[in-house]
Amino acid sequence: MPYSEMLIKPMREDLTRLGVEETRTPEAVDAAIQNTAGAVLVIVNSVCGCAAGKARPGIAQALQHNVRPGKAITVFAGADIDATERARGYFKGYPPSSPSIGLMKDGKLVYLMERYQIEGRSAEQIARELTAAFDKFCAPVQQQTAATN
Repeated sequence: MPYSEMLIKPMREDLTRLGVEETRTPEAVDAAIQNTAGAVLVIVNSVCGCAAGKARPGIAQALQHNVRPGKAITVFAGADIDATERARGYFKGYPPSSPSIGLMKDGKLVYLMERYQIEGRSAEQIARELTAAFDKFCAPVQQQTAATN
């Protein structure tokens, strides 16, 4: 049975207020990943404490970096059941993990941070690791904007 929307609404908003797009259906997940050139951050959000105290704050810090994915999407484990399954389907070779943070480039997984890698780190450490992945796999924001004009 899915989590109550009243319970998870603030947890969803922790990411959506940053500009992260909710993808609540499998079709929305596919469209975001398959129809976006370049990098897409895929966040499997969760009600757990490590999502609240570490993952979401770390993601918020990382998204302030001048190099970041062109798009960021999220699904909510335990609520967006089918969408979460679809998002995890892109993380081939990895077991289901909530929270988790994947980076897709041109539809292929190039980086994944699983729950066990989130639990033992601070938000600042998570942000540093994410920004290192952004630096490796994403274009600077200014270049992305110029390329679309």
